[in-house]
Amino acid sequence: MSLLNSIQRGQQSVPPRILVYGTEGIGKSTLAANAPAPIFIQTEDGLSEIACDKFPLAAGFDDVLAALNELETTEHAYQTVVIDSLDWLERLIWDAVCREYRANSIEKADGGYQRGYVHALTYWRKIVDALQRLRVSKGMAIILLAHAKVEKFDDPESATYDRYSPRLQKHAAALINEWCDAVLFATRKFRTETEDRGFGRERTIAVGLGAAGGERVLRTVGSPACVAKNRYDLPAEISLSWPELFAGLTRNNSKQGEVAHG
Repeated sequence: MSLLNSIQRGQQSVPPRILVYGTEGIGKSTLAANAPAPIFIQTEDGLSEIACDKFPLAAGFDDVLAALNELETTEHAYQTVVIDSLDWLERLIWDAVCREYRANSIEKADGGYQRGYVHALTYWRKIVDALQRLRVSKGMAIILLAHAKVEKFDDPESATYDRYSPRLQKHAAALINEWCDAVLFATRKFRTETEDRGFGRERTIAVGLGAAGGERVLRTVGSPACVAKNRYDLPAEISLSWPELFAGLTRNNSKQGEVAHG
């Protein structure tokens, strides 16, 4: 049969793959808990105050894979799988690499020279493959949560600057960022004001917009300030809330197709 006969036409209806990262306590887990019928795979102990369904805290990489396999092979009503969080999952992956190569640190695995981080990608691909199967065979949306770090970025077109990015080793971050349909940075929105301190002295202070020290928002487009992207034509900034995010994901259904259950 000619390959031309197997060409796929039009847009496909598939659930989204979303990475949300930000500082501690910003509301990442709460956002995910409001997604349709979520089930959490927890790699860090931080869900005690959030009403949600969750697997027991993963003690190792195999526990995470087992949870993903259970969701794939067992009938259930969950519509969204959440990994909370990727940076703690990365520690479990590094532990697995160290056991495989009998090393006491990821830096020394397989003789060092960054080989441990390269070997870790094999484990990350197992996670991505399992998530992809859930997305295709079970129609589940994927939400990945991570903390943020500040990194120096060597921009070839300008001076080096600092920006926020997911708290992952660069090889893992590149793999996950490329696979996801949206990488969203959760932060607080501030404006700056000049304060008169007397005697001709001034200082610039950050003033929060909204309650509790700043309106919580999602940045959806990359900038010198943060790593971000999306394939849904989202506004550059939206409120940190599932209803607003869901509205953005489904706003252009005629162009994007159905992206999630609601």
